[in-house]
Amino acid sequence: MKIKKGDKVKIIAGDDKGVVAEVVAALPRSNRVIVEGVNVVKRHSKPSNANPDGGIINKELPISVSNVKLVDDKKKKKTAAKKTTAKKNVKGAKK
Repeated sequence: MKIKKGDKVKIIAGDDKGVVAEVVAALPRSNRVIVEGVNVVKRHSKPSNANPDGGIINKELPISVSNVKLVDDKKKKKTAAKKTTAKKNVKGAKK
């Protein structure tokens, strides 16, 4: 999986199509990522010791990696490849 935590991605499918946001967590075993502010659902929680009031909590659920595309910060465009420099691989557009 080429997308890691902290990368900027653009949503290319689903309800939040077109949104550009940052990856909060990557789940490589299930081939999914959690993106900030995308696929948000409301969960009702009962009062507990950790949350004495209970209530409604907004939670971000994972989406499939196939529904996101890496975005190059400098050029503000979508990219799917890694650019190789002399010493290490750097994420970014080919041109």
